[in-house]
Amino acid sequence: MLSEQPAPRIFTIEEALKIFPQVKALTERAVVASTVVEAQLLALKDSGPRQSELESEYADLVRRWVQEVLQLGCEIKGLWLVDFDSGDGYYCWKYPEDQLEYFHDYTSGFSGRTKIV
Repeated sequence: MLSEQPAPRIFTIEEALKIFPQVKALTERAVVASTVVEAQLLALKDSGPRQSELESEYADLVRRWVQEVLQLGCEIKGLWLVDFDSGDGYYCWKYPEDQLEYFHDYTSGFSGRTKIV
């Protein structure tokens, strides 16, 4: 059962940068674990009970990552894509970027990202 999520919060750039290492670490851990499961799925010769178990394990890994990131007040905009609401738009990060260094307004989305100056 999923626990109740806090409402997304408004971040200053300083606040977003402060929790970014935690978001990045949670994401890297989830990516590594899910990559292992994906490799096991690809190695299967036949579909069957093991495939269902691995698919369920993958879904659980992603769900857990979503839950952990939401607990920090961030927003999930896609797989391994995290936004920090600034009140004017979003500080935007996508794995495997090293830094939180992009911003986009509420209407332009990921394709409208610009570097934070």
